[in-house]
Amino acid sequence: MIEHILNVIGNSLSDWLLLPLLVSAAIWFTVRFRGVQFTLFGDMCRQLIARGNHSGISSFQAFAVSIASRVGTGNLAGVATAIIIGGPGAVFWMWVMALLGAASAFVESTLAQLYKVPDGHGGFRGGPAYYILHGLKSRRWAVLFAVLISVTFGFAYNSVQSNTIAEAFNSSCNIPVWLTATTISLLSGWVIWGGLKSIARFSQWAVPIMAVAYILVALLVVSMNIERVPQVLKLIVENAFGVDEAIGGTLGGAMAMGIRRGLFSNEAGEGSAPNVAATAHVSHPVKQGLVQALGVFTDTLLICTATALLILLSGVHVDASVGGISLTQQALDAEFRFIPGAGMWFVSVAILFFAFTSIVANYYYGETNIRFISGNPRWVTLYRVIVTLFVFAGGMSSLGVVWSLADITMSLMAICNLCAILPLGKYALHCLDDYRMQRRRGLDPQYHKSTNPEISSSTPCWPE
Repeated sequence: MIEHILNVIGNSLSDWLLLPLLVSAAIWFTVRFRGVQFTLFGDMCRQLIARGNHSGISSFQAFAVSIASRVGTGNLAGVATAIIIGGPGAVFWMWVMALLGAASAFVESTLAQLYKVPDGHGGFRGGPAYYILHGLKSRRWAVLFAVLISVTFGFAYNSVQSNTIAEAFNSSCNIPVWLTATTISLLSGWVIWGGLKSIARFSQWAVPIMAVAYILVALLVVSMNIERVPQVLKLIVENAFGVDEAIGGTLGGAMAMGIRRGLFSNEAGEGSAPNVAATAHVSHPVKQGLVQALGVFTDTLLICTATALLILLSGVHVDASVGGISLTQQALDAEFRFIPGAGMWFVSVAILFFAFTSIVANYYYGETNIRFISGNPRWVTLYRVIVTLFVFAGGMSSLGVVWSLADITMSLMAICNLCAILPLGKYALHCLDDYRMQRRRGLDPQYHKSTNPEISSSTPCWPE
């Protein structure tokens, strides 16, 4: 009954409020910013590997932490769930939202850099709560967002991550879920007690290794079934637009599930990545905006697509009674049937790395906003304890309950953020125009308050 109630609330919020707002914002920013996610793709890659002369969080480390949060359950279990419920066409709508949503990711992360504040330890902190407070001058709105993201990432999303790890290891080697949940909660507590730099150091080596390994396995599967790839791609597109799907009522389901699971995975416009984007030491806000837009492409166009191809090329039966991660395991196991159990084990290890790095990165998003609400360190300590307990509880809970709870809190948080970046987007546009002008002159762009003189008093970290 609880799961049914949560599903009704989550679906209503998502279908009637979040999805129209998310799609409209993505299209608006893509047009208004002249396709920044496409025209400056080369700059995205250059900024990712650019070296700085600072001792704080680098642009790459900020990218790694945000990818650690993005790349998790949504890439393996979420894609499978989207295919189960929405059909292969859901994958197409995930691609569309990644291509358009990268513009929203650019805007929110540029704003986070613009409105960041000193953290008192030689670094920075920021995010939607800060640009809502200083940009829109609304303390209540900022606190509302801070509460929503702390609950969404620290509690709901981390419950989903630990639940998926527990399910994967229970399916592959019959390890009791309580044992996996206990182990993951203890390991999570050990990492998150080390703070942002500990999380950044862990993420900058773990994320590239796990992402590259997973993509390589996916490429191996594609090469083994290369003759069927055009057929699968055709199936995805036909299912997204097909007449049969429209008549049968599943066309809307494919679109809704693709957009919803795409948002859960790449977080574009959701308001999460800006929290870590604000911590990077860069000379211009646009630089981190570009890096975080690249994160959306990396998450959805590479890793989510890898999972979709694994499932659709394997030929396994897509059954609604099978959990998302179990379907991904069965698909890879079918491809490597000459090594019994290899696929199940590989997906279990992959989801362990994917979901665990998401847990520690998700915690950081919550901590940043707890510090925004109150400067009392006791609240941070209490939050760490509660997050650890939710990691354990999530591993023991019903899959449907944790996914439904995540959908509700995600929808509320994303709506709150999107309503903020739409009016504030003009300042990000001024930053982009300034960046492009300096690039045309052959300069390494440097931001000064004179670019946005009307908000100069609200941007304390930038020079006159």
